[in-house]
Amino acid sequence: MNTTVISPKWLTTAEVAVLLRFGLSKTKMLILEGEIRSVKVGRNRRILPSWVDDYVARVTADPEGWSA
Repeated sequence: MNTTVISPKWLTTAEVAVLLRFGLSKTKMLILEGEIRSVKVGRNRRILPSWVDDYVARVTADPEGWSA
């Protein structure tokens, strides 16, 4: 018997906040400023997991992006 595991294709804003360990307000701000890509589906925002990865890669590549 084969078992198929379906992983989420889209993330909600709240799920992205949990993944990044950011508050919901901070995450919403990053989305509205275009720092994290998203699409609007009806009244909701959805984010591809790869877009979260893109944001993290962009921020960590910029030495000014993180403070020590």
